[in-house]
Amino acid sequence: MTTTSLRCAVLDDHQDVAAASADWSTIADRVEVVTYRDHLDDEDRLAARLADFDIVVTLRERVAFPASLLDRLPRLALLVASGMRNSVIDHAAAARNGVTVCGTGSSSTPPVELTWALLLALARGIVPENTALRTGGPWQQTLGADLHGRRLGLLGLGKIGGRVARIGLAFGMEVTAWSRNLTRERADEVGVTLAGSQRELLAESDFVSVHLALGDRTRGLIGAPELALMRPSAYLVNTSRAAIVDQDALIEALREGRIAGAGLDVFDIEPLPRDHPVRTTPHLLATPHLGYVTRDNYATYYGEAVEDIRAYLDGAPVRVLR
Repeated sequence: MTTTSLRCAVLDDHQDVAAASADWSTIADRVEVVTYRDHLDDEDRLAARLADFDIVVTLRERVAFPASLLDRLPRLALLVASGMRNSVIDHAAAARNGVTVCGTGSSSTPPVELTWALLLALARGIVPENTALRTGGPWQQTLGADLHGRRLGLLGLGKIGGRVARIGLAFGMEVTAWSRNLTRERADEVGVTLAGSQRELLAESDFVSVHLALGDRTRGLIGAPELALMRPSAYLVNTSRAAIVDQDALIEALREGRIAGAGLDVFDIEPLPRDHPVRTTPHLLATPHLGYVTRDNYATYYGEAVEDIRAYLDGAPVRVLR
C-alpha cells in the first residue's frame, strides 16, 4: 500500500473535538483526516460515506461493523476503535477482508464518576428541583433518599465496580456485590459483602448499579421478573451496557411506580430517536452515553488512535484486536 493520498474518517465526533484532542500533524503528510459530527445508523448510507476511506476511527461501540458492511468497503485497510474490546466489530470478517483492527487505552474513572452523578442526582431529586427553581416552580417538592446506612447492590465487581464500591463505603453505605464469577476473595479485597444470589441482591438493595460486560450470560439479565424483586423505594443505575437490562420492562416498571427511579447512560438505540419512550418515561434520569466522554479520556482515545495509524503505516501495527 502506498502511503500517499490515504484518507481517514473519524466517526461520531459529536462535540467536534477530535482534531483538538490529539496531535494529528504527525501523520498529516501521509493521511488526509476527515471528521463527521453526525451519526449514521443506515448501513447503505454508511457504506457510501466510507467507500473512499482507507482508515476509519470509531468511538467505543457507537458504530457497528458487521460482515455485511466490511464486505462493502474494499478500500478499508485499518479500523481503529477506542478501548481494547469491541463487540460490534466482526473480527473474522475484518480479517477476511484484510482489515487490521486496533484499539486504544481508556480509563475506568469516568464511568465511575458518572455512575455516582446519576445515583446522587436520583437520590436527591436534583433535576426536578433545579428545574422548578429555575422556572418559578414550587420551593422544595421532593424528599431525598439517604445514602448513609443504606444498601448498595453491585452487579459486577471488576475494575469499575470495585471503584464504585469503595465510594459507596466512603458514604457509609452497606455494599454487597454479585456476579456469576465473583469470588469471596475478590469481595473481601474490596471490602464488600458477597451476596448469596442475584435475587437476594435485587430484593435487599436500596440502590442497584450494573457493572458487567455484555455477553450471552448477561444479556437480559434484569428483566420484568428481576425488576419485580426490587423494593418500591429502590433505584437502578446502568452505565454499563443497555442490553443487560430489558429496556421495555424497565420503562413499564417506572411508569407503574414499581421502583422509585432509574438512571441510564446506555440505550438499545443510540442516538435515541426523538420519539423514543425513554425521553418521556417518568422517574428516569437519562444521559446520552456520557460515561467515557471526558477531556482526558478523549485525549487518550484520539492520541493513541494517531499512534495506531502511524504504527500501521510504518508496518508495525500496535494494540491489534482480534
